[in-house]
Amino acid sequence: MARGATTARRTLRIRVLLTAAVLLCAAAAGVAAYLLTAASSPRASTSATAWRLPRLTGTGTVALADFRGKPVVVNFFASWCTPCRSELPIFHDISQRLGGGVAFVGVDSEENGDGLALARQTGITSWPLARDVGGSQMSGLREAVEATPGMPVTAFYDRNGMLRDARLGAMSSDALAAELQQLFAVSVP
Repeated sequence: MARGATTARRTLRIRVLLTAAVLLCAAAAGVAAYLLTAASSPRASTSATAWRLPRLTGTGTVALADFRGKPVVVNFFASWCTPCRSELPIFHDISQRLGGGVAFVGVDSEENGDGLALARQTGITSWPLARDVGGSQMSGLREAVEATPGMPVTAFYDRNGMLRDARLGAMSSDALAAELQQLFAVSVP
């Protein structure tokens, strides 16, 4: 009987050790999967002069650093924003006329609808498009460049990535052209 009890205890001990080993391996695999996902998922930054936001479509990010060496116009829009619907085609037209001399970026911000549909309707899908991480909670890049609530907002960055100006409200073609001339000495043809 003592021999049977010893064998039973040994078997129980082996089962406990095997179960612990399986659980430890599962935990290690879970941690590895988390770290791999965290490393490959887009990191968001809402610093006004060093931002990196998730792309509106697909994977990856859009970052201010991607445009180093050329002026950047960042237009914050939302599908519910009536002035955005009027302004975006104007911005698209000017971006086409400048032929890449100035980078234009669209950032879907404070969205509660379908910002990608608006981007498609207004033709700005030729621009890099990002999603503001602030959502409707007013805590994203849009608020970092212009603290006053409202839409649309347009931010102007110089060739070195410094925020030069931010405008609240829709801009006309003439107003955008004047801002580009004043800030960057860029003439719209």
